[in-house]
Amino acid sequence: MLVLLPAAAIAWKYVVAGTPEIAPNYSISQHWWGMLLDIDKCIGCGNCVRACATENNVPEGYFRTWVERYHIEDYHQETPQVDSPNGGKNGFPQSTAVGGKNFFVPKMCNHCAASPCTQVCPVGATFESPDGVVLVDGTYCVGCRYCIQACPYGCRFLHPTKHTAEKCTLCYHRITKGLTTACCESCPTGARQLADLKNPADPIHEFLKTHSVQVLKPYMATGAKAYYHDLDGSVR
Repeated sequence: MLVLLPAAAIAWKYVVAGTPEIAPNYSISQHWWGMLLDIDKCIGCGNCVRACATENNVPEGYFRTWVERYHIEDYHQETPQVDSPNGGKNGFPQSTAVGGKNFFVPKMCNHCAASPCTQVCPVGATFESPDGVVLVDGTYCVGCRYCIQACPYGCRFLHPTKHTAEKCTLCYHRITKGLTTACCESCPTGARQLADLKNPADPIHEFLKTHSVQVLKPYMATGAKAYYHDLDGSVR
């Protein structure tokens, strides 16, 4: 099933015609993209990781998004057990842990408003688009790895053959055509939702009013735009 954002009703004929860039309804200054991730809904199926790999031709053994499984015994939040076999791409084996609780945490680039990666890039290859997506221009990237080291979320890698930095692009080639991301489209439970923070009609605003959300490593003050619902305090 193809999932379209509301704007796609206008843009769809241009997408089909192969000329999405002339669609009249996408204005880059009218959007500010982020993502909502609902921990309670994630079942660790790995659909998002597989969809991302297929959509973006991610090399085997590398990940633009991945899923971690946390196990906490009693209330020992400071020492969680974390595993992520092959990035959760093929799901998870049944847990043998007794007691405590298990939950899954999808991870990805947080598309920070004050991203450390863009600040350290010596050639401007890593940049933030006007609609709030952190991207990498592979034609400028020199493979210095500064951005990889600077990212506090561990979401970047050096492509093994291109030797340039890569990461989640929030499926920029899709969202600018009125589509949602590959990971959101493939999630069977709606645990991941693309959010347009500038669109007053986007459901994210009502959700933020009625639910408590958190970001990863808030003490880093990066302005992360990956918002987690019911994020456990043990998640690192």
